[in-house]
Amino acid sequence: MPQTFRQNDILDIAETEGKVTVEGLAERFGVTLQTIRRDLADLAGVGKLERVHGGAVLPSGVSNIVYAHRRDLNRLEKAAIARRCAAELPDNASIFLNIGTSTEQVARELLSRSNLMVVTNNINVANILMANDACDVVVAGGLLRRADGGLIGDLTSEAIAQFKVDFAVIGCSALDEEGDLLDFDVQEVSVSKNIIRQARRTFLVADASKFNRTAPARIASLRDIDTFFTDAPPPAAVQARCTAWGTQICVAD
Repeated sequence: MPQTFRQNDILDIAETEGKVTVEGLAERFGVTLQTIRRDLADLAGVGKLERVHGGAVLPSGVSNIVYAHRRDLNRLEKAAIARRCAAELPDNASIFLNIGTSTEQVARELLSRSNLMVVTNNINVANILMANDACDVVVAGGLLRRADGGLIGDLTSEAIAQFKVDFAVIGCSALDEEGDLLDFDVQEVSVSKNIIRQARRTFLVADASKFNRTAPARIASLRDIDTFFTDAPPPAAVQARCTAWGTQICVAD
C-alpha cells in the first residue's frame, strides 16, 4: 500500500477507535514497526495525531470532528448503546434529548414508543421523531448551529428552564479519568447543564472512544449521572468513582 493511502487509513482508524498502536498497525498493514513509527511521526508532524507510548491518539484540541464524520464513527456501538438506553425509558414519560449523534440514535429507538413528550435542542432529533405520531416533540429555540443542527445559547437555556422532565438523555464529546464529561462549545455546555438540572433522572450515552479524546469545556461529572450507558467497561479508576458516587454503569451487548 502506498504511504499516503496507508496514512489516510491510519487516520480513519484513529478517528474510529480513538487510539492506534504501532504493533496493531504493523500487523494490520503487513509492514515493519519502523515503517509505522515513521507514518505516525509524519502524521504527528502535521498535527493530525499526537504520539503516545506505543502508538498515537487524536490530537487534543478545541474543535470537534465534523458532524458528518462523527455520525459514522462507531455506528454499531452507538446503536447498541441506544437500544439499551431506550429499554430503560418507559412509555408515558417526558424526556430531554440533547445534541449529539448518540442521542440521535436513542431518538430512532423511540420511534415505536407511545405517549412520549420529547424536548430537544437538536433539530435532527426533532426530524427523526416527527415520524412518531404518538410522540409530542418540543423544540427548544435558540441560535442554530448549522454544522450539526444544534440549538444553543441563552434562548435555548431559557426554553429548557420551563420544563421539568422525567429523564434527560445526554451525550458528550469526551470523558476523562476523573469522571468529567467534556465538550467543545461553551454555549452548548451551558444548555446541557440546564438539561441535567431540569431532569429527575439523567442518562449519559457515550461510547468507549470518548475516553481517548479530550475537550476544553466541562459539562458535569459522572457523579451527576444516574446511569452511564456505554459499549465497553470504562477505565478502572472511573469504575471506582462511579461505585462511590452511586452511578450505575450499563455496558451494552
